[in-house]
Amino acid sequence: MDDTAQQNGSQQPTKAQALFEIHPLRDALVGEVHARPFRPLDTPRVLHHMAFLSDVEATEELEALGRFCTAHGALPPGPGARHHVVTLGGAELRWERHTEFTTMTLAVAPPPNDAFAAPNIASLSAFLPKPPGPLIAATRLALAPLEDDLPDLGIFDSSSLCVARADSGGAVVATDFRPDPSGFTRILVANARLTPARAGALVQRLLEIETYRTLAILGLPEAQRIGPIVDRIENELAALTLRMKDEVGLQLSRDLLEKLVGLAAEVESEAAGATYRFGATRAYWELVTQRFVSIREERIPGYGSIEGFLSRRMKPALRTCDSVERRLTDLSQKLARTSNLLRTRVDIELESQNRDLLQSMNRRARLQLRLQRTVEGLSVAAVSYYIVGLIGYLAKGGEKVLGIAFDPSLATAAAVPVAVLLVWLLVRRIRGGHIDE
Repeated sequence: MDDTAQQNGSQQPTKAQALFEIHPLRDALVGEVHARPFRPLDTPRVLHHMAFLSDVEATEELEALGRFCTAHGALPPGPGARHHVVTLGGAELRWERHTEFTTMTLAVAPPPNDAFAAPNIASLSAFLPKPPGPLIAATRLALAPLEDDLPDLGIFDSSSLCVARADSGGAVVATDFRPDPSGFTRILVANARLTPARAGALVQRLLEIETYRTLAILGLPEAQRIGPIVDRIENELAALTLRMKDEVGLQLSRDLLEKLVGLAAEVESEAAGATYRFGATRAYWELVTQRFVSIREERIPGYGSIEGFLSRRMKPALRTCDSVERRLTDLSQKLARTSNLLRTRVDIELESQNRDLLQSMNRRARLQLRLQRTVEGLSVAAVSYYIVGLIGYLAKGGEKVLGIAFDPSLATAAAVPVAVLLVWLLVRRIRGGHIDE
């Protein structure tokens, strides 16, 4: 009985594979939650974390990473990889590709005496693959044991120093968010009782906070650039609206409409580029706030907290981005409403002009009809006159040819009403035929 059950159980996966069609993205979707695992970190350790904006295609970046791995005797990344770890002797390089940036984190043993006495950014280029774009963030994080209640904080700038306990008091984190002479922002993590796994998770979240808060502030220069443009367009729109209120005329309305279309095109052009940047700013800041929750920061009396410092310094920039984005949206709607109103006025003016044109055409048609009737009367008289003249000639000649005595003048007079009636009937018939056509 047991053997039969085991045989049936061993056949179940084969039957399932035969019965069910596997979605081509199933493995990728299931593996997404494991795409960025935390790397355990032993204390002490120093990490050099750099973020580069991606200006090249993913395939080109993977090729550069593959050449780097081959040159150092390591396995290259697989096709389409977004995460790769390279072991370089006693150091470890972690490479990750994100949507618009790539991070490289080099973990090494700390130098003696001073954990932050490491080489500058330029000298580290020999230990990294070719970056995909310009450097946007650089952080040096030192993971050291906590030997006292608080670590030595003398290396940090006291005006922006932030010190807090993290991960339920398992470590003390200190930073001043200022680049040191070598170009790195320094973060000190003094480990009190964290395991390598917990230390690795805390370190990665702190590095993400520094990276994401830098990327979030990218929206501020864009907002500062667009702000004066929005001011100018708003002033021009107010002036155009005032002219539209005080002046009338079809040509003026067309000129104003052309200017409004130009302003609307400029606004949409600016909004098309800024919408992504402002949306990314919000998304990055949401990630930063999520990381604040994850590190479980506890404030130490006498020092500012990391969350409080960044919130106080970042919120004005974020509000500026939101304000410019709302102004762009409102301005686009105002331009659309004004353009619709002006188009309505142009349509009304065109309809009025068309009505006047039709009335003028009607008057001309009536005049032409009167003239035509006058011409018809004159033509009836003229044709009748010629016909009566011909009849007169016939009457005079007929008296001599036929030898019948009659008065030619009387015959001519008698033919006048008959000729006029026949010509009038003929003209009427011809006019009726044209009307039917």
